[in-house]
Amino acid sequence: MADLQISKESIGSLFSSMQGKKFIIPEYQREYSWKALEQCDTLWEDITDHFASKNSVDYFLGTVVYYNNGKGDLEIIDGQQRITSLFLLLRAFYHKLEGITPKNKFTEGLKNKIEPCIWDIHEISNEVDDRTKIHIESKVVTANDNIVFKAILENGITDNKASNYSKNYKFFQDKCDLYASKNPDNFNELCVMILKRCIILPIKCDSEDTALDIFSTLNDRGLPLADSDIFKAKIYSSFTGKDVETKRKEFTDDWKILTEICDDTNDKLSINDVFRYYTHALRAKDDDKSKEVALRKFYLQSGKNRLGDENLISNLMKLANFWRYIYIEKSPNENGVSYVISDESRKWLHCLSCYPNEFWKYPTSVFFLEKINSEAFDSEAFNADFQKMLKKLLAFLLMKFIDKPTVNAIKDDIYQSCISLVKNNELTFRDGSTADVIKQLENPTLIDQQMSEQSTSKFSKALILLSAYLHEKQTGLIDDKFEIEHIFPRKWQVSNYNGWSEEEAQLYLERFGNKIAFEKKLNIQAGNGYFGKKKNIYKGSKIACAQDLSQHSKDDWVKEDIEAREEEFKSGLIDFFKSQLA
Repeated sequence: MADLQISKESIGSLFSSMQGKKFIIPEYQREYSWKALEQCDTLWEDITDHFASKNSVDYFLGTVVYYNNGKGDLEIIDGQQRITSLFLLLRAFYHKLEGITPKNKFTEGLKNKIEPCIWDIHEISNEVDDRTKIHIESKVVTANDNIVFKAILENGITDNKASNYSKNYKFFQDKCDLYASKNPDNFNELCVMILKRCIILPIKCDSEDTALDIFSTLNDRGLPLADSDIFKAKIYSSFTGKDVETKRKEFTDDWKILTEICDDTNDKLSINDVFRYYTHALRAKDDDKSKEVALRKFYLQSGKNRLGDENLISNLMKLANFWRYIYIEKSPNENGVSYVISDESRKWLHCLSCYPNEFWKYPTSVFFLEKINSEAFDSEAFNADFQKMLKKLLAFLLMKFIDKPTVNAIKDDIYQSCISLVKNNELTFRDGSTADVIKQLENPTLIDQQMSEQSTSKFSKALILLSAYLHEKQTGLIDDKFEIEHIFPRKWQVSNYNGWSEEEAQLYLERFGNKIAFEKKLNIQAGNGYFGKKKNIYKGSKIACAQDLSQHSKDDWVKEDIEAREEEFKSGLIDFFKSQLA
C-alpha cells in the first residue's frame, strides 16, 4: 500500500514550514492559467465573504498533492494553480503593509508573520536576509514568464503586463488597496484570518507515481494532467552535454508550436491524440498486433527509448499539422514539402468521422507518415493515393460494422492495416477479412436484413451521409452539422396520411428510404410538415438527394415511395462496397 501522509494545515503553518526548501512546480505541469476576473476573483470573494460572516469554522481551500523529490523539495502534482495564487495574494498583502506609514507594531507584526511564508528566515536574526530564497519555484517547460513570478515574490513589483502572474498579482494588490480603504479596521484581521484559518489538506506521497495516481482520483478544479505533460518533462530532462540549454530551448520552442497547432483545432485534437496516433506507426514497424496499451506505459516501457527517438518531435509535428489541415483546412508546409487534401478526400473523411469510434484515424495517420517521410514523395500522387486508401478503408469499416455491430470488432484488422501500410505500402486487413466481407455482399437477403437492422442506430448517420455523397450530382461537401431528415414526418397528423394508417406508417418511418442528409437550418424550417409543403424547402438545399425530392411528381410520400428509395439506397451502397473491396 502506498505511503501517504495527510494532514490539516493553515496557509501560515504550511508555507512557513518550508524553511530551507521549496515547493517545485515540475516541468510537465501546465502554465499558470488562473484568470484575475474568474478564479482569482472567486478566491478573494470566498475568503472575504467568509471573514465578513464572522463564521468560527475554518475556510477550506482544498487539497494539494506533492511528494519529496529526494533533494528536500516538494514537487506539486495537484494544486499548483491554487498554491501559486496564494503566494501572489500573500505577496500583495506584504507589499501593502510595506507601504503603510507611519510604521506601527501591528503592521510590523503582520509582516513578521508573512515573511516566513514567502522567504527563508535567518535562524539567528529571525529576519529575511536574502529575498531570493523563496518557497516556490516553477519549472514549467513551456512557461516563458517563470522569471516574472520569481521577481514578483522577490521584489514585490512587476512591469510585465502580459504575464498572467503580473495580472493576478496586480488584481490582488488592487483588492488589498480597496479593502484597506473601505475596511481599515479589519484589514489586519483579514490578513490574520488568511494565515491562520484558511486551511489546506496536504497529501504527501512517497513517490511521483503514487502522487500521480492520487491525483487521478481527485476531483480537481483545474485541468487533469495529461500523459503528454509527463512526456514533455521526461524529454526535457533527458538532454545532457555541453549544449544542453540549446537543446532544451529548441525543444520548448517546438513543444510550444505543437501546442499551438493542437489549440487551433478548437478541441478536436490534443497532444495526447497525436501521441496516440503515432503509437500505431511505431507498433506497425515492430509488427505489433497485440492489444493497445495506455500511452504512458507504451512510451515509458522499460528497454524502449521511444521518447528519445530523434525523429519523435518531427513526426508528431507532421501528424499534428496533418490533422489540423483536416479539421480547419489550414494547409501546412513541411520544410518545403506541401500537399493537398482535396474535397474528394474530404468526402470520405467526413463519412469516416461519423463512424462509431476513432480507430480509422490510426491507419490514416500511418498512411500519411509513410508518404510524407518517403524520399520519393509526390504531392499529386499523395492526393490520388489518399483518396483510394480512404475509400477502401471506409468501405471495409462500414461493411464490418454492418456484419458485427460492435466497436471492438475491427481492432485486429486496424492493427494489421497499419502494419501493411508500413511493410507493403498497401492497405490490407487480416487474412480472410476482406474475402469474408465480399462473400457477405454476394448474399442479397443477408445484407438487406443486416443493413435494415442499422436504420435506427447512430451508425445509420454514416450510411446516410455516404449515400448522399454517392449521388452522381453531388459535387460539393455537405455541412458538418447536417441532420437526418425524415421525409415522411415522425409526428402523426391525420392529414399527413393518404390512404394508409398510422400503424403502417410507423413500420416505414425509420427505414433508410425515408431518410436523407439535410442542412440543419432547412431541417428546422421543414419541421414535421407534410411532403407536399416540404418540397419547396428541399429546393433550397445544396444536397443532391434533397434536390431530387423537390422534383418529385407527387405531393404525397407513401410507403411505395419509401420502398423504392430504400432499394435504391441499399443498392448504391452495395455497389460502392463491391467496387472498393473487390
